[in-house]
Amino acid sequence: MSMYPIASYTTTASGGDATITLSSIPATFTHLQLRVFARDTTSGTGMTGGYMRFNGDSGGNYARHYVEGDGASATSGASSPSQFSAGQFLVMPKAGDTANAWATWVIDILDYANTNKNKTMKGIAGVDLNGSGQVYLGSSLWMSTAAINSILLGASTNFAQGTRVDLYGISTSNATGA
Repeated sequence: MSMYPIASYTTTASGGDATITLSSIPATFTHLQLRVFARDTTSGTGMTGGYMRFNGDSGGNYARHYVEGDGASATSGASSPSQFSAGQFLVMPKAGDTANAWATWVIDILDYANTNKNKTMKGIAGVDLNGSGQVYLGSSLWMSTAAINSILLGASTNFAQGTRVDLYGISTSNATGA
């Protein structure tokens, strides 16, 4: 198994970006992995959530299961939202939280180009705020057999300057996948 970089984006605007879109994703790999280093510009403190859509789909075609913990308690849940959303692994600190505290997400998107099955994801995310924070573990389903060719990430307000998104293709053969 090998990983190949497909796309990378870093928010450079001082006010941040409301959304980040990775488009023209080639259908030449077996799986995708999305790695995100994020912070939101929402005022105040505490966690806020982002969201993710495939191929621009904002319909009720998503389902999720998750477990989250903050060191004192744990919760779990399931729902069918109109996009992958907070309470699943798209959590990040707000502007008033500990300076230089960023959330990290690692999300695997399985069989993303296979047009014979719905798409599944699994992911983990977390943030440490020097004594508080959260960790998430989740799995999701996009009820579509369409090959994923674009991923849109959105923030509650804006992704803070310095937010970084990297997309990798995973090949299970010896070929480069490119």
